[in-house]
Amino acid sequence: MTARRHDMTAAALGAAARGWPVFPLAVGDKAPPRGFTDWETRATCDPDRIRAWWKRAPYNVGIATGPAGLVVIDLDMPKPGQHPPPEWDLPGVGDGADVFALLCQRAGIPVQWETLQVRTRRGGLHLYYTAPPDARLPSTNGSLGWLIDTRAWGGYVVAPGSTVTLPDGAGRYRVQHATMPAQLAPSLFKLLSPAPIPAKRPVHVPIADDCHSAYLRAALDRELAHLAAAQPGQRNRSLFGAAAALGELIAGGALPEQPIKELLEQGGGDLGLPPGEVARTVESGLRHGARRPRRLTAV
Repeated sequence: MTARRHDMTAAALGAAARGWPVFPLAVGDKAPPRGFTDWETRATCDPDRIRAWWKRAPYNVGIATGPAGLVVIDLDMPKPGQHPPPEWDLPGVGDGADVFALLCQRAGIPVQWETLQVRTRRGGLHLYYTAPPDARLPSTNGSLGWLIDTRAWGGYVVAPGSTVTLPDGAGRYRVQHATMPAQLAPSLFKLLSPAPIPAKRPVHVPIADDCHSAYLRAALDRELAHLAAAQPGQRNRSLFGAAAALGELIAGGALPEQPIKELLEQGGGDLGLPPGEVARTVESGLRHGARRPRRLTAV
């Protein structure tokens, strides 16, 4: 076993010993290896399975935050040339940590810095907290503020000891403040809790009553059912697939675009995906499907 593989196996076993389910991330990357799906359900604390996975390669280590009972606040650094949006373009605000401090100040709550801290590859900061009992916070991407993400259910973090080499920055994840994760304070939990989901607006999809109507309704119902059944780790991919499949029929003139887009966005939201991610994935899937228009011929 190479020294690197030994180190990464030890890092994975160390996280698992804390009760944090882990899974492999591609060597030098933040994403699971090709073909490794359902990471949230496959993540494990079983030492034998961990040793078997890391025997194959010196994988980086992913921690499935939801099953681990963790909430991790990811405070990022701006990329070169990146500037804050107007809301956060204020004196003293230069990175995610500044935005987080300002968020807490605006909410009238103390900043809960005393917890396990991990310095990320580009100089950002992961703050680890223990989730309240029976809480099920979703992960977020930028909805709290500039350069702030959270990782809970539906998300994961790169564990300390992992080394990432990507075009936007390379470096090692390392523990900066070694202590037990603090219990997430009720005030901070409230700040991180998503706003209530508004009631769905009924969406009507006009489908011509002709020889193809039954086929089109079945195709639409099938894609929406597949999307609703998507498991953690496959939700974004399932949303993209549904959008691409229906995008072929839209491009062929068989289905209207706007109501289908609304149904897909509602379906992605029901899965707990962040609104921005949902919108981007639906747009991308529809564009992909439009490359192969599916035109239904008369019979």
